[in-house]
This record gives sequence, C-alpha cells and structure tokens, in this order.
Amino acid sequence: MPIIVNLDVMMAKRKMSLNELSEKVGLTLSNLSILKTGKAKAIRFSTLEVICEVLDCQPGDILEFTNE
Repeated sequence: MPIIVNLDVMMAKRKMSLNELSEKVGLTLSNLSILKTGKAKAIRFSTLEVICEVLDCQPGDILEFTNE
C-alpha cells in the first residue's frame, strides 16, 4: 500500500502508550491497533484531527505517501 502510517513513531516521540492514546482520543484499542499496523483502509478526518491534537503533530507526521 502506498500510504504508510507512522503512528507508532509519533507515539514513541511523545512517550505515549497505545492505552493512553486510546483513552485520550476516544477510540478502542483494536481500532487504534488496526490503524497503527497500517491495516486500516481509511481514516476519518475527525479522527485524524483528534489524534493530531493529542500527539501535538501534523497529519503528515502520521501519514506518508510512497511510490513503492
């Protein structure tokens, strides 16, 4: 898939666990895990917005496009 999800990188930079992010964002652990592992087919802008607010980052810090 040409879109790479770097959620784990941002979580590590912010020293935040998946459980902590789940609580702050209001998503289930399973949904965040699917997103983190790159298995998600889509993400709502509202969800991306909340994740960016909690992690204090930009969408481009989490999502990356590659031609490979």
